[in-house]
Amino acid sequence: MKHKAWTPVSRREFLWRYGGGLGGVALMHLLGMDAFAGVVPSGIGPDGLHHAPKAKRVIQLFMSGAASQVDTFDYKPELIKRAGEPFDPGEGVDLFQSDPGVVMPSPWEWKQYGQSGKWMSGLVPHLAQCVDDIAFLPAMVATSNVHGPATFMQNTGFVLPGFPSIGAWVSYGLGKITDNVPTFVVLPDSRGFGPGGPKNWTAGFLPSTHQGTLVQPAMEEPITDLFPPADEYVTPAADREGLHVLNTLNRSHLKSREGDSRLEARIQSFELAARLQVSAPEVFNLSGESDVIRKLYGLDDPVTEDFGRNCLIARRLLERGTRFVQVWSGADNAFPRRNWDSHEDLEKDHGEMGASMDKPAAALLIDLKQRGMLDDTIVIWTTEFGRMPCSQGSRGRDHNPFAFTNWAAGGGIKGGVTYGASDEWSYKAVENPTYCYDLHATVLHLLGIDHERLTVLHNGIDRRLTDVHGHVIEEIVG
Repeated sequence: MKHKAWTPVSRREFLWRYGGGLGGVALMHLLGMDAFAGVVPSGIGPDGLHHAPKAKRVIQLFMSGAASQVDTFDYKPELIKRAGEPFDPGEGVDLFQSDPGVVMPSPWEWKQYGQSGKWMSGLVPHLAQCVDDIAFLPAMVATSNVHGPATFMQNTGFVLPGFPSIGAWVSYGLGKITDNVPTFVVLPDSRGFGPGGPKNWTAGFLPSTHQGTLVQPAMEEPITDLFPPADEYVTPAADREGLHVLNTLNRSHLKSREGDSRLEARIQSFELAARLQVSAPEVFNLSGESDVIRKLYGLDDPVTEDFGRNCLIARRLLERGTRFVQVWSGADNAFPRRNWDSHEDLEKDHGEMGASMDKPAAALLIDLKQRGMLDDTIVIWTTEFGRMPCSQGSRGRDHNPFAFTNWAAGGGIKGGVTYGASDEWSYKAVENPTYCYDLHATVLHLLGIDHERLTVLHNGIDRRLTDVHGHVIEEIVG
């Protein structure tokens, strides 16, 4: 009797063939089977680095709906001086959906904070205590004043959908730190997705495994379908056998479609799911956090509980090896308002959104700093565009893509500095206009990546996160 010649198998195929599916993979992981082979980061070279990094991970706080710079971080005494006068910056005013109203000062008082003397609005009193750790970018400019395209631009560098997000580029360029948690995680607002939803955390034309993993901590199952349903017919043995058949079919299908990353990503997602069955319950269980930490993030207050929980989980994910976490504040444009898009009543809508965001965001900076994690963690606070210095109707503000504020902290960012400036109204950027390309280039630089060299050939074009634009903002790099 002839014996079939032995052929080597990959580590992954070995785990599937002899480990009995998800259960076997999880068991082997617990037994340390990862020691059979190291994890090789994907991307542009050893560890994906072009130069020595100052950071290794990122948290992006995204304010969906367009947070108003003139009510948070961009102090303009001219608005107070000319309150109620017709808004006339000396040129035509380009508004999204209304005629120019009167000059409208912020309903919140402004004070100076920190050694830097930064003026901050009473809407963000907790972040005001952190100004000396933050670099502010008040001359941000967007190329669209429509929520969907502008949101895509801030996340992917393009106003059209289908391009890889910054989290996907970071995952692709640097690879994973650990097998136990996803490299790129998205924590949406519990009320729903912002404009474009999953298109903002897509892998685009990068290998599909680099897309963001959606986690919804407020739901009973934060990761959908992670565990099999409780069913008398779906026993562990039946689950293993079904997954074994599925894997066999997947492998056969994959061999006939070499170079298609979609199925490979699905196979990897099954493997990650197996490990998450062990690691995820611990990550999302906050009972072990002290009362001090829980109160710091506002988990004892229904106003701050949702965003606070997501910010705390973001920190826990970073501790366990996630590279990039995106935390969303604000959902879609349903009524009553569930995001920062305050056309009708800014004081009410921004008041609610600001109160829910301010304390948790400040807590994240404070907590990372006290744990020594802020040194190698970049925190960026972004929004798709800003709002006008004049009124819309009697109490709202219209869209303003010509000047708005983002900020960054940690991971090699200088604190207590401001780069760029808007005009006396906070209507247009007049000093060092800054685009998402520049912020993206700076984040990649701090992670050890040259944004001009991290490219992928797609449809005959060497694509990159920063398109054909962008420069590192050296003035905010420590």
